[in-house]
Amino acid sequence: MTWRYARRYAPLVTMPITVPAYGKEAAGRLASMADVTADDGALRRFLHGLPGVDEVGLQARAATLGTRSIKTTAKAYAIDLAISMIDLTTLEGADTPGKVRALCAKGVHPDPTDRTAPKVAAICVYPDMVATAKEALGDSGIHVASVATAFPAGRAALPVKLADTRDAVAAGADEIDMVIDRGAFLSGRYMDVFEEIKAVKEACARPGGTSRSETGGGSAAHLKVIFETGELQTYDNVRRVSWLAMLAGADFIKTSTGKVAVNATPPVTLLMLEAVRDFHAATGVQVGVKPAGGIRTTKDAIKYLVMVNETLGEPWLTADWFRFGASSLLNDLLMQRQKLSSGRYSGPDYVTVD
Repeated sequence: MTWRYARRYAPLVTMPITVPAYGKEAAGRLASMADVTADDGALRRFLHGLPGVDEVGLQARAATLGTRSIKTTAKAYAIDLAISMIDLTTLEGADTPGKVRALCAKGVHPDPTDRTAPKVAAICVYPDMVATAKEALGDSGIHVASVATAFPAGRAALPVKLADTRDAVAAGADEIDMVIDRGAFLSGRYMDVFEEIKAVKEACARPGGTSRSETGGGSAAHLKVIFETGELQTYDNVRRVSWLAMLAGADFIKTSTGKVAVNATPPVTLLMLEAVRDFHAATGVQVGVKPAGGIRTTKDAIKYLVMVNETLGEPWLTADWFRFGASSLLNDLLMQRQKLSSGRYSGPDYVTVD
């Protein structure tokens, strides 16, 4: 069942997806992407030429989208869709091969009592656990994602970050989650951040392959660029860094590492979705979005799916273009799924391997 079909069962009053004037202006300025990124001055002029974010309007729009109510059949569809978009993650110093194998088993069969539950999109681990995850997942079709570039702080020299990335790709990672140098961005060294993303993108390519590929396919790892939006101070900075990362070749833009106090929020995610919409209108290039950290309930997940549908439309309502970085969310989705099926809650002990 498609999302459009599911909407027949719920009051999802879809608003037309339109590109605002500044998006059209950006399209004109991006007639030659090489000119925009020719040097630090050109990149700075472009990024600071983007209009300021209407903070009140953004928050009001996010709040309005969060009031949409989805019931019965549409809710069941949304729950399964959300499960299929999860990057199930373990990023702890105490990770062991056994813990990673258990997480992979949960990703393949999230609900051992119901084999109709969809599998997750990816298992996300540190580079040294990539081979273990790859072996455990086998031919399940679930991707292996690896954080890299001195995650989560990103405080390392570029050669170290590139070696970190190449090691993960060589071990079989299908996706790389890199973190930007927030210090460089906040101090206005935009070209440094741009060049670093480009270099990591090139490091994602396997020998003989290309640097841009479809998720999980081809001979290059998919690149997700993490902003750590909780440290970026302003919405204007979130808009600028979104464009900067996409200009540098990001396949996905991601809110957070999940390791700081403020992670994904609806307004920030909405702003990133709008940037992706406008970038697509300007370039024809489709980029994915991944909110990460702090999304724990089915109700919250559905709010994010509504935002994607209203802002970008059905082409982005797939794990190829939207992900949740929220492992704890999976258990709540499974409990709600069981409730819809049986009419009662089974409790968290029935849906977790922890």
